[in-house]
Amino acid sequence: MIEVARMKVLIADSFETEGIEELKRAGCDVAYEPKAEGDALRDAIARTQCVVLVVRGTQVTEPMLSAGSALSVVVRAGAGFNTIDVDAASRRSILVANCPGKNAVAVAELTFGLILALDRRIADGVADLRSGKWNKKLYSQAKGLKDRTLGIVGLGQIGQAVAARARAFEMGVAAWSRSLTEHRAEELGVLYCHSPADVAACCDVLSIHLAAAPETKGIINASVLNRLAPGSYVINTSRAEVMDYKALAVAVAEKKLRVGLDVYPDEPSGGEADFKAAILQAGGMIYGTHHIGASTEQAQLAIAAETVRIVKEYMRTGHVANCVNLLGRSRARYVVVVRHRNRPGVLAFTLHEISHAGVNVEEMENVICAGAESACAQIKLAGPLPDDALQRIRTGNEHILGVTFAKVPD
Repeated sequence: MIEVARMKVLIADSFETEGIEELKRAGCDVAYEPKAEGDALRDAIARTQCVVLVVRGTQVTEPMLSAGSALSVVVRAGAGFNTIDVDAASRRSILVANCPGKNAVAVAELTFGLILALDRRIADGVADLRSGKWNKKLYSQAKGLKDRTLGIVGLGQIGQAVAARARAFEMGVAAWSRSLTEHRAEELGVLYCHSPADVAACCDVLSIHLAAAPETKGIINASVLNRLAPGSYVINTSRAEVMDYKALAVAVAEKKLRVGLDVYPDEPSGGEADFKAAILQAGGMIYGTHHIGASTEQAQLAIAAETVRIVKEYMRTGHVANCVNLLGRSRARYVVVVRHRNRPGVLAFTLHEISHAGVNVEEMENVICAGAESACAQIKLAGPLPDDALQRIRTGNEHILGVTFAKVPD
């Protein structure tokens, strides 16, 4: 008997040991190469012929995606996926998935850590104390958070986690998000704003929680920052691409903003590197962390568990959970439903007739009935089937029990 190969999974970033062991228990052949990036990652994909690639912050480019003919799924072990060339993946029929929401609490905790650190000037105070300076007079001048307004731009799972913590600090919350409605804002107990600029105009602390996308690039720009009151706080723990950092540097100087950042333009992709962020040299009170928003033990365990779930479901069903590059709306306009005995050749015969008629199949599902004696295939088509093709499908195979054909509702 021919031995069935185990599905190969390449993990090209740091990953929880329990997650690796769970993938092995599920029947995966796991290659763990956490330092593979650039040419090394391309070579690893080609060498392992992995079916699934798992990454965290590592860049995944078109040459990497082209390196292995077996590569079918890329899983971003985290929320964002801007480090993956999704367009190139789509052209090669490689599905891309992420793990949304699993790091929400971790990012929200860091967000409030930065807010509190700015308000109490914790980093400056620690630095002075370590250097032998006692300056209680300066560091006693905190504003406090109670009854102040936190403005949130991006009210997804992370933004909502931040809002929940703001309420615990007895802060008011104003928010804008692309999908937020007045009704939903009322349900969440936040003030609805019509734009990021409107959020800036009514808040004391502006916190950004947007995914990187073409429509969000540079959305926090000078026109938004100019609406902030002097001395306001600005927090970005999302993505550098959503903020105009040059405009931010100007606003820091002109409006005396206090800024807390976890993300930067052109930041290193690896864990250690020499790096001088230009914005941190701009003067004023700017605190920074090392893109560690999701880097808590709790978050990483949750992300690892979700990654394992995605891989196991793909092994079991062929479906990719949390897939980000599926066609939004199918082009299918007609559906042929074939009820048939569960025998070899029925689907091959049906698809041959559809192909012979020059009609493209857009989607297909074959559901097996209880007892496994019969099945029902739903085949969605881009165009109508000619009557003679339908007649051949109905009568040309002894195992076909019935055929219906209809237009897909709009």
